[in-house]
Amino acid sequence: MPPASTQFVVVGLTKGLPFTENPCLASQVTWTKTNNKKSHGYAMAGFPTAAQLSTYGTRGPWASTTRAGRLSNVGYSEALFAVASMNRVGFRPPVVWIDVEPRPAQPWPVSTTVQQRDNRLIIEGLMRGLRDAGFSYGLYSYASGWAEITGSWRLPGVPVWATAGRLDYPNEALDRCRQPSFSGGRVYLSQWYDDTRDYDLTCEPYAFTPLAIPASTLSLSTADFNGDWNNDILARVTATGDLRMYRGKGSGTAWSGIRIGVGWQGFSTLETLGDFTGDGPADVLAREAATGYLWLYRGNGKGGWLPRIRVGHGWNVFNTIVGPGDFNGDQLVDVLARERATGYLWLYRGSGTGGWLPRLRVGSGWNVFNSIVGPGDFNGDGRVDLLAREATTGYLWLYPGNGRGGWLPRARVGHGWNSLTAVMSPGDFNGDRTADVLARDSQGTLWLYPGNGSGGWLPRVQVGTGWNGLNLIF
Repeated sequence: MPPASTQFVVVGLTKGLPFTENPCLASQVTWTKTNNKKSHGYAMAGFPTAAQLSTYGTRGPWASTTRAGRLSNVGYSEALFAVASMNRVGFRPPVVWIDVEPRPAQPWPVSTTVQQRDNRLIIEGLMRGLRDAGFSYGLYSYASGWAEITGSWRLPGVPVWATAGRLDYPNEALDRCRQPSFSGGRVYLSQWYDDTRDYDLTCEPYAFTPLAIPASTLSLSTADFNGDWNNDILARVTATGDLRMYRGKGSGTAWSGIRIGVGWQGFSTLETLGDFTGDGPADVLAREAATGYLWLYRGNGKGGWLPRIRVGHGWNVFNTIVGPGDFNGDQLVDVLARERATGYLWLYRGSGTGGWLPRLRVGSGWNVFNSIVGPGDFNGDGRVDLLAREATTGYLWLYPGNGRGGWLPRARVGHGWNSLTAVMSPGDFNGDRTADVLARDSQGTLWLYPGNGSGGWLPRVQVGTGWNGLNLIF
């Protein structure tokens, strides 16, 4: 056990691999209580064996019809296994850290970017499982391990416990407090270790209270506005200018709308764009019709707002503004805007902190389209795409992003789409972890067009009726 002088401890919940319990958990928890020590917990994340994927792939909140959904469910089950261990011994720490590092006994697949994306799904599942069980959580890793396993996944809204490895002196560990973390999140704890034990420090005064539960990550999503890990719909009421949120259930349907804003009739464009400021929650862009000002309405991660910020002027030259997510592969949220007079499509690269990098022209001739939406990754290659409806034909075109701010050859993915009066995409709306599209017909019926994960469609499903009273759905 640690020396009596120890001020806090972090108790391992697992024995080296997920779905294994620390055999000393009960005695270690008893020690923390007897000695009145502040404590956190940590649980190992790991890529599943074939048997674990078969057993746990159907146990979780995501649909098991896709590999992405099954992997996410495995991560969720890894979290619930750790939670069950804590419940068994009466341990309720304020934070549970997710340990992400190489595991020789059950290695992460890391040869390709596709495998790294699969690894992210496991970690996302763990985060959601802990969140659903009511625990604050954060990430434990180090730069090279995190890069190898996740492709240097950027999660600025998620707390970090950073290790300096065997660099066994406190100043090196303290450097981890001052340096940018492996994932971009704020560092709360730092560590070094030797052959006997780990040594941990707090990076600043910290009372070991629960941390704010981070917003969901939902890969390539821009539309989880209330932080419940289900994508939502936002819409403006024509008669009143009220803004409503229709909370997604994660199964292809939504709850009734709740009002989250008034006086929004002064905006000519509204768009969800994901986390533009780097604080975790998803944000909304609003262009003011009278002035051309572009306002950032910062989400608070709970379906409400932080004070708005003006992030641009002169935006009335554009007739379409789209938040596609990360379009150029730098893991920062971007914006695409079509210029009314020229049909040019401009990429406004986000800085990651609520500002802009220099814009780039990424297309011309885009005035032939009367609807452009950003579904996220529609064809399953891990890169952000666009869908565009051609005004004269009603054809729907997929413009696959190349992940570097440009395009791969387009493909036609639909016809007859001019019969629909509104087209938008919240990303994954039915819980199978593939991008979907929502569209309203002239009778006011809202339809879900589920993506099949490879650039095509599954049969459409009715979501609701009476949507003609809304003049913007985004």
